Amino acid sequence: MLTSRNLRPVALTALALLCLTGCAAGVTSDSTGAPTRTVPTTAMPTATPEDPVAAMTLEQKVAQLFMVGTPVDSISDTTLAAVTEDGVGGLFLHGRSTAGVDATAQLVSQFTDGSASSLPLWVATDQEGGTVQVLRGPGFDDIPSALDQGAMGTDDLQASAATWGTQLAQAGITMNLAPVADIVPPQGAKQNPPIGALDRQFGGDEASVAACTSAFAAGMRDAGVMPTVKHFPGLGYVTDNTDFSSGVVDTVVTADGPDVGVYRTLLDEGAAVVMMSTAIYKNIDPSVPAAFSSTVISILRDDLAFDGVVTTDDLSAAAQVSSWSPAERATMAIDAGVDLLLVSSDPSVYPEMRDAVLQRAHDDPAFVTKIDDAVHRIAQAKEV
Repeated sequence: MLTSRNLRPVALTALALLCLTGCAAGVTSDSTGAPTRTVPTTAMPTATPEDPVAAMTLEQKVAQLFMVGTPVDSISDTTLAAVTEDGVGGLFLHGRSTAGVDATAQLVSQFTDGSASSLPLWVATDQEGGTVQVLRGPGFDDIPSALDQGAMGTDDLQASAATWGTQLAQAGITMNLAPVADIVPPQGAKQNPPIGALDRQFGGDEASVAACTSAFAAGMRDAGVMPTVKHFPGLGYVTDNTDFSSGVVDTVVTADGPDVGVYRTLLDEGAAVVMMSTAIYKNIDPSVPAAFSSTVISILRDDLAFDGVVTTDDLSAAAQVSSWSPAERATMAIDAGVDLLLVSSDPSVYPEMRDAVLQRAHDDPAFVTKIDDAVHRIAQAKEV
């Protein structure tokens, strides 16, 4: 489990140090009942102390590839079964709550106390600040928007993020799906519905976004909470929101441009998960959303040498992926190189996704290798 004891302090890069007088130095403006297939159970392999994955059945490995959502103020029966029976690797709290730290911790404990996960259960939410802050109420600060955070200065931002992260940890949250690393040009901010129109960006240039994203992520790590940097390779130029629109295409981002450059700065600074966008990138792979594209993911793996966990944006209810069945979404993402599938808004599609991944694994040995690689990365990130 990620803890503050085993997270090394993260030093600011030279790029970040240029912004120590304020992140705003470069800023001017700135979420069934359907029948399921029965899959044969695999035999339990022999455990080895060096490799916890070697002790897992195929079913246990596949379960680790899912993070399933529940409303923050109630319990989804599908999600509870996924956690307590299947042993999925992650739980996501979605919606909005003003109940506070203690009430959130009580809800989380109903999942963690009964978790059947063979690795520690990741518990995640969206606690960016501003309009995207799931948890409020007693014990939680009201977090300013990223645009306002960008004016704080990196030292103050890291310290504040450590406080916000500590509050999450007190509520049982171990992963924050933040910070946003998208560059949004100030002149186009209001025409960018998913990020700029909501003030979710730290700034409009590579240097300020990299410095502030680094500071926020470091603060989360200081609190023992895993940061998730999003939305690779950049969502700051699109004119539609992938949650509510299909056919969303980016025509600006390139494999060697500043949007990817932000990640080049961040990813060697400490533990982090990277979230894939579900937009389509005309200049990189115009055929499928980034979360389904081995070409886009190879930029992370090969060009940026990232060997950590790659997750998706929501695959359960986003309009952008609605033309693919839940089964196709799950298998295509894993095939492309994704490790963790986010099924946050509509957990009812989880059983279909799980069964599709299991069936594909029984039919395709190469797919099993991809599952094994993904679970090893997840296990390493959970530091088991």
